[in-house]
Amino acid sequence: MKILKPWQNAAWVFLFSISALLNNAPVSLAAGGHDKHDQIETEQSHDDHEAKTKGSHDEHGEPDDHQEGVVTLSLKQMMAANIKVEQLQFKIVPSVINAPAEVTFNTYETSSITPSISARVIRPHVVLGEHVETGQPIITLSSVEMADAQGNLLLTDREWKRVKKLGRKLVSESRYTEAKINWELAKAKVKVYGMTDKQMNELLISKDFSRANGLFELVATHNGTILKEDYIQGQQVEAGHELIRITNETNLWVIAKVSPTVAHLISIGNKATVSFGKHVLAAKVIQRSHSLDKMTRTSGVRLAVRNKNELLHPGMFVDTQIETTTKSKALTLPESAVLRSADGDWQVMVQQENEGEFKAVEVELLRVSNNQALISGLEAGTSVVTQGAFFIQSELAKSGFDIHNH
Repeated sequence: MKILKPWQNAAWVFLFSISALLNNAPVSLAAGGHDKHDQIETEQSHDDHEAKTKGSHDEHGEPDDHQEGVVTLSLKQMMAANIKVEQLQFKIVPSVINAPAEVTFNTYETSSITPSISARVIRPHVVLGEHVETGQPIITLSSVEMADAQGNLLLTDREWKRVKKLGRKLVSESRYTEAKINWELAKAKVKVYGMTDKQMNELLISKDFSRANGLFELVATHNGTILKEDYIQGQQVEAGHELIRITNETNLWVIAKVSPTVAHLISIGNKATVSFGKHVLAAKVIQRSHSLDKMTRTSGVRLAVRNKNELLHPGMFVDTQIETTTKSKALTLPESAVLRSADGDWQVMVQQENEGEFKAVEVELLRVSNNQALISGLEAGTSVVTQGAFFIQSELAKSGFDIHNH
C-alpha cells in the first residue's frame, strides 16, 4: 500500500467529505484513516467467516449433507477388515412363542449333603458360594454310632487278615466265610454312615485303634457351588438333615409357562432362547408337561440352558422364546451384524449408493435364533454389512458422527 504524506492525507479526507455531502452519504472514517484496499480486504474476511460458519453449499445454495453420518472406506481398508456386504432377503424360519419363565435347579446336577446317622457338627470346610470339586471335604462330623462302626471295622479287618493268612487248609470253611462276611459288612456299615473309601482305607492302614473316635467327613459328590447351609458349629443334627446343598450352576433348567392352546406346537429338541435385560442365552426344550398348573392353567415347558458365566441363578424370572413346528418369513442377518449403539438401540451398517460408503441405520431386533438375528425396519434388497460391521461402527465413532440415526 502506498504511504501518503501528511498534507496529502488531509487533502484526501477533505475531498472525501465534500463528495459524501454532495451524494448525501454518511461519512465513516476510522481514526488515522484506511485506504480502499483495506476496506475490501475486511469485507472479504467477513464473507469468508460467514462461509465457514454456514458450512459447505452446493451450486444452488443448498447445504451439501451427502456425507452426513456416512463413513467412506478405501478398498484396502475393506479388505483388511474382511468386510462383506449382502442384500437382505426373506428366509423361512420357525415361528416362536414368547413365554415368561422361572430359573430352577437342574436336579440331575444338584445334591443334598446329609448325615445318615445322628451326629455333631465339628468343623465346616467350605463357605456359602464357594465352588467345590468332587471328593472335596465339605464338613467334619462326630458320632457315637460311627465310633462303634469304626472299632468293629478294625476288629473284623484284623480277624479277616489272620484267617486269610492261615488259609482254607487250616481254617474251617464256616470260619473262613464268617470272617470274610463280617469284614465286608463292617466296611459297608461305615460307608453307609458317611465314610468314603479313602477315609476307610486310611483308618485300616494306620492300625491305630485310637482313630476309631467317630470323626468322619462328608464330601462333595460332584462339582458345583455351595448354595445352601443349614447348621451351626457344635450343633447335634439328626439323620437326613440337609446340612449343605450343592448344584452345578453351569447347567440349569428354565420352566416356561405356555398357553395350552399353543403348547402342542412345541416339540422336544426345539431351540429356544432365555433373555433377561440385555443378555440372551441359547436353550433347548427337554420336556413338555402333559398337565396344567392348577393356579395359572398353563402348561410347563422345561428348557435346558448352558449358563455361560453363571449369569442365571435359581429363582430368577426371565423371558423365553421357543421355536415351534410352524414356519414364517423374516429378514435375517448374522447375529454379529446387528450391533448396539451408544444409546442401547440396535443398528446395522447399510452400504450407500457409492461402494465403500456406509451408514448406521437403526432396526428392531425381533429375536435371535441359531446365531441368526431376525430384524425389521429395512426393505428387502437393502445392501447391509454381514461381516466387519463392528469395524465400520468404530470408524463412524472415530469420525465424530452421530451414529444413533434417530
